Amino acid sequence: MSGPTGVEVRRVAVPGAAFDVAVAGEGPAVLLLHGFPHTWELWSDIIGPLARHHRVIAPNLRYLDTSGGDKGYDAGALALAAESLLDALGERSADVVGIDAGTPPAFLLAMRRPGLVRRLVVMESLLGRLPGAEEFLAGGAPWWFGFHSVPGLAETVLTGHEAEYVDWFLDSGTLGQGVRPEIRAAFVAAHTGGDALRAAFSYYRALPTSARQVEEAVGAGRLTVPTLAIGSRPVGGALAQQLRPFADDVTGRLVEECGHIIPLHRPEALLRLLEPFLAV
Repeated sequence: MSGPTGVEVRRVAVPGAAFDVAVAGEGPAVLLLHGFPHTWELWSDIIGPLARHHRVIAPNLRYLDTSGGDKGYDAGALALAAESLLDALGERSADVVGIDAGTPPAFLLAMRRPGLVRRLVVMESLLGRLPGAEEFLAGGAPWWFGFHSVPGLAETVLTGHEAEYVDWFLDSGTLGQGVRPEIRAAFVAAHTGGDALRAAFSYYRALPTSARQVEEAVGAGRLTVPTLAIGSRPVGGALAQQLRPFADDVTGRLVEECGHIIPLHRPEALLRLLEPFLAV
């Protein structure tokens, strides 16, 4: 398959999983891990600029589990699958960038394999129950976390109304601006049907396991990989605050007047942060 100019979309199989992966450019690898309700097209506006100096690898994480089962959606399993993907593509090291649901697996990959991850960028997410996010969570976790976590509920309610549901996240995540029609169409198609919704919501149903994995990783050692934590609305600086007590080298940055979906809402501002950090 082909994507935008210069982007090749290929199917890559690894043990226990398979990915549709967008690949572009040559040079040091950069692995981009999206969140919900996204696909690799989340990165459409930054792949080209990054590909001038890097080999950009952007998988569709919702295809992690090809068996149709309920296993393999916790952050540790996603991190292992990302590691296997890099190996399958012949990469022995990579900068790793995660946003939203892509942040915990990116973090665990850096904690478990600091020799594999050169630099880590994490955005607009929290790391389990780690201290530092109390202000953000003062009113409770976002409403959809509970809705998605009940087995069978959200996919039953939403089947037939996927587009309207995805639109809510796209509008909210861009402060009402929305995203281009072709990107919206890709997101909606990837989250249409009961099986697709179940796969997406299985990530949320694995959050207690993921939180334990994060706590175990922090209890076992420090984050030694140079790390950039980027926030906007609504997470802001909470992620950087969670990281600072156990990270050797973490820089926190905020993107002003920007919604949660930073790569689509403020791609130029994001590139101004990413490019110098990844060029070191």
